[in-house]
Amino acid sequence: MKIELKDKHFEVFITKQQIKQRTAQIGELITSEFEGKDLVIVGVLNGSFIFMADLCRNIELPLSTVFLRISSYVGTATSRKVRSILGIEENLEGKSILIVEDIVDTGISMNYLLNQLKSHKPAEVRIATLLHKPQAFQFNYHLDYVGFEIPNKFVVGYGLDYDGFGRNLPDIYQLSTS
Repeated sequence: MKIELKDKHFEVFITKQQIKQRTAQIGELITSEFEGKDLVIVGVLNGSFIFMADLCRNIELPLSTVFLRISSYVGTATSRKVRSILGIEENLEGKSILIVEDIVDTGISMNYLLNQLKSHKPAEVRIATLLHKPQAFQFNYHLDYVGFEIPNKFVVGYGLDYDGFGRNLPDIYQLSTS
């Protein structure tokens, strides 16, 4: 199936069924690895909100959630500059933090976030991302839970956007080559 958003054409890349199945698997793994810990899920807005909601419903543990907002994209490309728009005000000291992100590509935003979270003195910080682009990744920190590794292509849907559009799509679409 193909769609059009603004001036670009996209085609289905990862179906909602694949996303649902992989999200359930990650939720089970997180449940087993965080049992007995004070778990705080940190969602990175705007893109992670759908994945985070579905992931939280698949984690069978007590947890709390907070959101922050950082931005490094303009259109279909990274600006390579990170802006913090909405920060964390909760006390995270001594807690187990799970950052939930929609996509880690260059890793610039996540690197920024990891450095910011250090000042909160958490017991541990782990990362869950729906998508990862290994070819674009420029850092060596570990991604603990990865839904799908994808090529270095622009994608939308399931929380990911193109200039604010497409977040509500249930599947993930890639930029069409035709």
